[in-house]
Amino acid sequence: MNEKILVADDDREIVRAISILLEREGYTPCPAYNGLEALQIAVEEPVQLIIMDVMMPQMDGLSAVMRIREKKNLPIIVLSAKSEDTDKILGLSIGADDYITKPFNPQELMARVKSQLRRYTSLGDIHAEQRSGLIVNGRLSYNPDDRILRADGEIVRLTATETKIVDLFMRNLGRVFPAEEIYRRVWEEEAFAPENTVMVHIRRIREKIELNPRVPEYLKVVWGIGYKIEKVESSR
Repeated sequence: MNEKILVADDDREIVRAISILLEREGYTPCPAYNGLEALQIAVEEPVQLIIMDVMMPQMDGLSAVMRIREKKNLPIIVLSAKSEDTDKILGLSIGADDYITKPFNPQELMARVKSQLRRYTSLGDIHAEQRSGLIVNGRLSYNPDDRILRADGEIVRLTATETKIVDLFMRNLGRVFPAEEIYRRVWEEEAFAPENTVMVHIRRIREKIELNPRVPEYLKVVWGIGYKIEKVESSR
């Protein structure tokens, strides 16, 4: 195992406690105590996952996540004392893959870490250029072998979580998936009020693939049921 995990929090006792949990599971923790330090380590070191606190000096955690997302595609779990839905949505909307509130349950945190790493590593080399098994749908093309989505021929930069959602939809064009089923398949755990989490990821994908995200041609909501990628017969 021995994956390297960045743990960023200005509370050194929390960093120490999480580091002990990670070491017990065979991971290598990499501590940071402010947002700038976390950003530098994330960009320069070969870390496989980030646990990021929100309220930190020099640079807050959400700003650090946005900067990291410009350079790296790796799973990020936001850790915060704020439990309001608006804070969770904000964390997810700027690039986090998951959100855990303080005080956290150690077993839950480790379960989320394993789930994120499992989902991330299962994607394989997303930069491979193999073209077999291509799924073409209007402006979109998707290769399920290398998990690459293209819009108008250009590669769409997706996070690991977004890639899993796209993979589900593109393999099942036109099929409507309830939020609960999307969460269960992508996060690989039972869903508890997953609507906001799924909605934010759907919105991020829509902004990346649609010509007009406000009037989506592909990634659509079916009110009261769920989400789907519309099957389009020909490219425009």
